[in-house]
Amino acid sequence: MTQVTEVAPDLFRISTFVPEADLTFNQFLVRDDEPLLFHTGLRKTFPVVRAAVARVIDPARVRWIGFSHFEADECGALNDWLALAPRAQAACGVVGAVVSVDDVADRPARPLSDGEVIVTGRYRWRYCRTPHVPHGWDAGLLFEATERTLLCSDLLQQNGEVEPITASDVIGRFRDALLGYQAGPFANYLPYTPMTEGILASLAALQPKTLAVMHGSTFVGEGARALRECAAVFREVMGGEHHGAA
Repeated sequence: MTQVTEVAPDLFRISTFVPEADLTFNQFLVRDDEPLLFHTGLRKTFPVVRAAVARVIDPARVRWIGFSHFEADECGALNDWLALAPRAQAACGVVGAVVSVDDVADRPARPLSDGEVIVTGRYRWRYCRTPHVPHGWDAGLLFEATERTLLCSDLLQQNGEVEPITASDVIGRFRDALLGYQAGPFANYLPYTPMTEGILASLAALQPKTLAVMHGSTFVGEGARALRECAAVFREVMGGEHHGAA
C-alpha cells in the first residue's frame, strides 16, 4: 500500500514499504505552479508512484524531476516521467548531468550549480552540492527557505515500516540502520570522507525544520541539531571503532 501524506505545506510524501528490504521508498511531490517530483523511484514502481501523484495533481503537469545522485531508486523511472509529462525536465547537479543523466535521459537535464535556485512558483529550491553525502560524486540536495525544508535523500535513513512524520529522535534509528548495513553485503554504502562533517555542518547552518528523508519518517523539528547529531553518528560508525571492526 502506497501512502500519500502532506508533511509540509504543499509537500507530499509518497511512501511504499517494501518488506523484502525492510525499507520505505519515498518520493516527494511539490504542489506548485511548476510541480517538482524529487526521486522518481525504481522504474518497476512507476505505475504505483504515478497513481499516487495523481491523488494530488495531474501527473502530466510535473515540470521538474529532481534527485540527489544517479541511482535506480533516485531516478530509475526518469524516462517514464519524461514520456508522461511533456514539459518535464530532470534537474540535477552539473556532475550528474554531464557524467550520467544526459546520456541515458530522453531529454537533456537542467544542470544545477551549487547555490542555483529552481523557482516552482511560490517556492524557491536551492541546490546544495554535497559530494559523497549521502553518497556519489554527483550528490546534491534541495533546500526551500520559506518553509525551511531540506530534501535529504538517503541521509537519516531509518529501516522498517515507520510513521510518515516524527518529531522524536531519528538519530537512534539512523545509527541502527548504519550498524545493520555495516554487518552485511551493503557495508559502506554511506561513506565517511574528509568532507562529510563540513558538508553536514553547512546543511545544519540552513536551520531546516523539515527533513524529508527518502527511506524513513520525515523529521519535523530542530533539523540543525539532527544534522549535527547525524555527523556524530557518521564519525562514530563509519570513521571509528565500528568501521574498523567491519
